[in-house]
Amino acid sequence: MAAAGDSAKQPLLHRVYPPSIASASSPALPTAPAGPPAGGRRFPGGLDVPNLKKRGGGTRSWIRVEASTASVQTLEIDKATMMRRCELPARDLRLLDPLFVYPSTVLGRERAIVVNLEQIRCVITADEVLLLNSLDSYVLQYAAELQRRLLQRAEGDELPFEFRALELALEAACSFLDAQAAELEIEAYPLLDELTSKISTLNLERVRRLKSRLVALTRRVQKVRDEIEQLMDDDGDMAEMYLTEKKMRMESSVFGDQSLLGYNSAGAAGTSVSAPVSPVSSPTESRKLEKAFSLCRSRHDSVKGSDNTTTEHIQELEMLLEAYFVVIDSSLNKLTSLKEYIDDTEDFINIQLDNVRNQLIQFELLLTTATFVVAIFGVVAGVFGMNFETTVFKIQNAFQWVLIITGVVGAFIFCSFLWFFKYKRLMPL
Repeated sequence: MAAAGDSAKQPLLHRVYPPSIASASSPALPTAPAGPPAGGRRFPGGLDVPNLKKRGGGTRSWIRVEASTASVQTLEIDKATMMRRCELPARDLRLLDPLFVYPSTVLGRERAIVVNLEQIRCVITADEVLLLNSLDSYVLQYAAELQRRLLQRAEGDELPFEFRALELALEAACSFLDAQAAELEIEAYPLLDELTSKISTLNLERVRRLKSRLVALTRRVQKVRDEIEQLMDDDGDMAEMYLTEKKMRMESSVFGDQSLLGYNSAGAAGTSVSAPVSPVSSPTESRKLEKAFSLCRSRHDSVKGSDNTTTEHIQELEMLLEAYFVVIDSSLNKLTSLKEYIDDTEDFINIQLDNVRNQLIQFELLLTTATFVVAIFGVVAGVFGMNFETTVFKIQNAFQWVLIITGVVGAFIFCSFLWFFKYKRLMPL
């Protein structure tokens, strides 16, 4: 019992006293295994949790496409390194995590564009594209097509690299969704026509599955369309995506600061000489200020020119987004038309079912009327079958006359019902 108690306390002792401290203070204390078992971590109390990794320690495979050389390579990068490399917060990288299901999103950040469009999950910078590696064929096709377009770049095509990568991502997503919409159309229309001709449980189940797929696909297409439309309506978001201009502006600002720092250091070195200087041979303070002002003016002119260039590229990006907005809007119109066709088919089926229901009600009323007429004859037969004397029984052929009168009344009631039912349209057909 004591040995069992010591073995039960072993993980707790190991947690309270590390192995080094335990061995120094009390060498007799038992020590737990140095590391966790393979495939999981051991918690105090002997609980093994498989497939549990340390926080932030997981790495993912990324496909890197470089802008300058169009080279494609596979990298193993963890999340923290990716955040430092692209200067992105963790919530933006969470959009690219395949373990989570997020709608299609395009985010413009300071040094990167985060793209999550269907199978294409990538981070676009001014120098490279980091594409989340996957076994999906669209991912490999995207990398191969981007490499081919970079190698076969036409002369006069001044579209920045990030816009070209974004264009290819939009093209891949729009073509994928349009292909799915076309496939759904080809499958849907014959099935709906078959359902209108033959209403069966199998056909109804197939149409139900088709409608659920249609609703899911419509939601995805609508999200991509809304995302493109939101980008087109906001010039600030489109300006954030012009990463090449921001990179050039940052480099020119750094070079300008270095040049200004060089002027200041040169002036300081010139004035530090203790010997008297002739006013003719040395530059005056006004000339130094003129150089500084000219440098600031040139930087201001370069920034102003870059603003004009940014406006031009914003217009180019808007036209690019508009082209794919037309494509995705066409796919959405296809799905909307298919949804309306399904609704019309459902209305037609409901009308047919109402017609069958009305026919059943009509047949039920006919049976009720016939039963009522037959019941009259039963009442007459029951009256004449009573075992008591009445004056009606003494009349000659009274039973026959009563039957004739009853039959005439029943036939009149039945014919009146049919006439009202058929010509007065008491029940809708």
